[in-house]
Amino acid sequence: MERNLARAAEYAQQHGLRLRPHTKTHKSVRIGRRQLESGAAGLTVAKVSEAEVMVDAGPSDLLVAYPIVGRAKLERLMAVARQTRVTVALDSLFAARQLSGAARAAQVEIGVLAEFDAGLGRVGVEPGAPLIELAQGIRNLPHLAFEGITFYPGHIKDLDEGGLRALAQLSELTRSILDDFRRAGIEVKIVSGGSTPTLYDSHRIEGLTEIRPGTYIFNDVNTVLSGGCALEDCAATILATVVSTARAGHMIIDGGSKTFSSDRPVNAPEVTFGHVVEAPGARFHKMNEEHGFIDLARAEREFVIGDRVRVIPNHICVAVNLHEQAYGVRGDHVEETWKVDARGKLQ
Repeated sequence: MERNLARAAEYAQQHGLRLRPHTKTHKSVRIGRRQLESGAAGLTVAKVSEAEVMVDAGPSDLLVAYPIVGRAKLERLMAVARQTRVTVALDSLFAARQLSGAARAAQVEIGVLAEFDAGLGRVGVEPGAPLIELAQGIRNLPHLAFEGITFYPGHIKDLDEGGLRALAQLSELTRSILDDFRRAGIEVKIVSGGSTPTLYDSHRIEGLTEIRPGTYIFNDVNTVLSGGCALEDCAATILATVVSTARAGHMIIDGGSKTFSSDRPVNAPEVTFGHVVEAPGARFHKMNEEHGFIDLARAEREFVIGDRVRVIPNHICVAVNLHEQAYGVRGDHVEETWKVDARGKLQ
């Protein structure tokens, strides 16, 4: 984990990029502090409830990378804004007007990033006139400070030939967007984007000033499959116990979909739910809520009831959210215990 933190911080510094990592992966205040101590300029969250937790990490800048809609949530967010600088990413004037009203009532200023769709088709307005109009509308609203633009390149899952081509197209898109803003006379201080799969190629995106990787701190099977890291870069495993070997050639561990999540591997021909560290040839192929089914036909060793195995999940972010605490292990020793403070913070 420490190596992953240092590598990202060094990369960002080398390329003049501001690092504002997403805390959705670890959800821990103490680990958020580690990120800030390692050179992060601020932290990123997706929910108001996560912001309420992560403000305790002491960030001077907190980005809510999600459009916040609804009076109750906005009133809570304003309480956070009284404790630290808050910026919100949004893609509609509806959300911007609600945010402006809440900020005016609380007598605070909120930074805003206008989000555009970089190709994922999730949130974000179309580049061009819709994005310029959104930015102009934000600038006209009281108690909001238009700070720049944001995107998420989630459609780029790996950096093979096709992925690099998509990254080049994204770079051309950001260049064109920034040209549009210059012609419109609108200053763009921040161009925020990035993901873990594209993390170490972020400098290829023209005009990018800020990166928001999340998974990079731990990595997982899907990050390996996307080419974003090697297996030895996966810092987090789930420790499970073998509870049954009654069926020949198979074993059951005490963790299923409530432990690992049901996320499937990307860019893989067969369905599996994690990598068994002690037996890479074993196939974790099926789950019930509390049971993990592991096929041992190609396993490199035999297992007995009571054996413990470490499993790297397909998607670590979702898995962490299912657990109450994580253990910081160095060698054979547990050095720290980290509470998953933002676990289940969905509101």
